[in-house]
Amino acid sequence: MKIVLPLLAATAALLLSNCSSNPTGRIGKNPEIYNSLSVQEQELVSNGQIEEGMSPGAVFLALGSPDRRLEGSSKGKRTLRWDYNSLRPIYRSSFFGSFGHGFGRGFGRRRFSKFGFGPTVSYIPVRSSTVWFENNQVRSWERVR
Repeated sequence: MKIVLPLLAATAALLLSNCSSNPTGRIGKNPEIYNSLSVQEQELVSNGQIEEGMSPGAVFLALGSPDRRLEGSSKGKRTLRWDYNSLRPIYRSSFFGSFGHGFGRGFGRRRFSKFGFGPTVSYIPVRSSTVWFENNQVRSWERVR
């Protein structure tokens, strides 16, 4: 039972997040934006691609919500920059140990301790792509390969 509940929760979270983590899920939730695009833009968005001249709505459908939005101005024009992150794993080997108080009473009391050496993995966000808008249209974009 201890494993079943977390497993069910993880499965539910994966299913719910999967609906909006790909272009098809975002298009299904935002058909009005998708229907306002040209046929060429619809094809690009469906494949998770963008091109210069697209609207922020089209970029949202193709790539999802940005992790960071920056507003600014360039040569008298309103600019906007959307940054998207991915997670990069950081692997480390470490020594760990713990002492436990155990359970039981009196003479039969047991104590637990655990020591070991093993790998740990943590993840850090790194910028994976950036989209620049000027006057609500994609001016340029770049992504890490």
